[in-house]
Amino acid sequence: MELPFTLLQWWEMLAVVLAVAYLVLAIRQNIWCWAAAAISTLLYLYIMYEASLYMESALQLFYLAMAAYGWQQWRRGGDQGQELEVSTWPIRFHLVAIAGVMLLVFVSGELLERYSNAALPFLDSFTTWGAMVATYMVARKILENWIYWFVIDAVSIGLYLSRELYFTAALFAAYLVMIVIGYRSWRASMDGYPA
Repeated sequence: MELPFTLLQWWEMLAVVLAVAYLVLAIRQNIWCWAAAAISTLLYLYIMYEASLYMESALQLFYLAMAAYGWQQWRRGGDQGQELEVSTWPIRFHLVAIAGVMLLVFVSGELLERYSNAALPFLDSFTTWGAMVATYMVARKILENWIYWFVIDAVSIGLYLSRELYFTAALFAAYLVMIVIGYRSWRASMDGYPA
């Protein structure tokens, strides 16, 4: 008797459930989002490697480190060791972040295209480097992280569909809706911003 799903697909479904838990908890600014992120990340490390998305695989190692960093920041990263509050970045920070991401995308995309069998090396690089910046922003509770994630996740849907990671593509489609909710929730939690 043939199973309806492969083992990889079962792992992918579990990773998706934990990734949804991460985002729901992050929207609520609940520190336990980082624990869900860590477990989902370990599963995705294996999944992305098996899908020949090497930059996405490397990204999972970064996510694991960021889960620990995010936990620490959300717990005691604010002024005088207080809980971290939502804040915004000045435009110059965004310009530097975007320029840095684009430079890294070009360099890593070229290297992957020339020296590996990576699938969609430039898109893989874009989603990876962009996600690294956006994850740092989440760990520091920077409001605009949600805007970065919207662009990254929209691109990721096509990337995952091309590698037949259908559950993950569906997750990222759901993320687009959840991102809007997250942005509004975080913005409402800031002093001086209307709900």
